[in-house]
Amino acid sequence: MSRIGRKPIAVPGNVKVTIKDNLVTVTGPKTNLAVQVDPAIKVTWAESEKALKLTLETAQLEDRFLRARWGTARALIQNAIKGVTDGYEKSMEVVGVGWTASLQGKKLKLVVGFANAIFMDVPVGLDVTVDKQFVKIRGADKQSVGQFAAEMRAVRKPEPYNGKGIKYTTETIKRKQGKQFGA
Repeated sequence: MSRIGRKPIAVPGNVKVTIKDNLVTVTGPKTNLAVQVDPAIKVTWAESEKALKLTLETAQLEDRFLRARWGTARALIQNAIKGVTDGYEKSMEVVGVGWTASLQGKKLKLVVGFANAIFMDVPVGLDVTVDKQFVKIRGADKQSVGQFAAEMRAVRKPEPYNGKGIKYTTETIKRKQGKQFGA
């Protein structure tokens, strides 16, 4: 059995969950999100616990891939509930002399040492704010917040010699010494 999949998902009072066929829709104070669940996984509402339960039939417990999707479906629904109540946030830092980030409408402009500035479209549902060299990405969908942060970091990954690049604020760059001359 999946240790993650069999845990009930607690639903706060300010969140409304609707289950229709294989679609679980979560509506909260910030927004609403929908999660598509595998048809073999049954999602039920437990009124006594005020929680969602995901179950599989005993014949299907032998299928490794179905058990993996069971735990994944539970985690996705849990992330949707957290997203509509609290939301997710990633903080990025642009490190380098003269390197900047700024917002121009619905585009993020990155000046990171290339001949031309890099423009990135901000996805719908994300809120991006720029404060000097720090960029904050907020949103209800955990996957889209993380994906945009990863794409931003991929524009100019931090390099180990000077430490220049775009990095997460929690990330530490392992520095290298570089070449030594003379003896």
